[in-house]
Amino acid sequence: MKHYLSAYYLIQFCGHSWIFTNMTVRLLFFGTDSFADTFYAIGLVMQACQLLSVLELLHILTALEKKSFLATFFQVTERLVILFLVITSQEEVQSKCIVCLLFFLWNLWDVIRYPYLLLSTIGIDYPALTWLYHTLWIPVQPLSLVTEVFTVNESLPYFEALGTYCYTMSLPFVVSIHFPYILKAYLVLLSAGVLYTCNHLYSKRKLYLKQQELKLKVK
Repeated sequence: MKHYLSAYYLIQFCGHSWIFTNMTVRLLFFGTDSFADTFYAIGLVMQACQLLSVLELLHILTALEKKSFLATFFQVTERLVILFLVITSQEEVQSKCIVCLLFFLWNLWDVIRYPYLLLSTIGIDYPALTWLYHTLWIPVQPLSLVTEVFTVNESLPYFEALGTYCYTMSLPFVVSIHFPYILKAYLVLLSAGVLYTCNHLYSKRKLYLKQQELKLKVK
């Protein structure tokens, strides 16, 4: 199973590296004009990578990996909701600069996270990468939350105007589902999920720093 996990992390790293490089090059060459069609340039690969990340939940459930299920669940589901329900469903939102910033932050974290996990799987410790993994989340996770909230807020007027995912069902009584209300409520769950994830990563960082202190004392 080590070979399978290594292959999985390698595929994810290649996918997110391609997205990150593509976005960076487009921004350098076209500036803010690249925002208009960034989603069209990298959207399919982004969707594939995020759908593939569902396997990480199965890895934990089948004991292939020993990771926090809740932290992984929150990260996977928040991205799926934002990417598929919010961004993909509203074409007008896809060209917003906040979406480009969100994708940049997601992939900035993943181009560090996946190679770290890959090397950990095969028993290799690269100190600089390990330090980045335990440090980069400190600015990236809160910034990702802010951009996710802004992305949802940007999408709300379009959901209101177009009535996307809004339904009325005739049961014994009439039930109306107004998706913008669901999105607003979801922001609370989103914030709680990111807070839980940050707390989990902070615990891992404390353990990492303690291990580093012990190594220095031994030396």
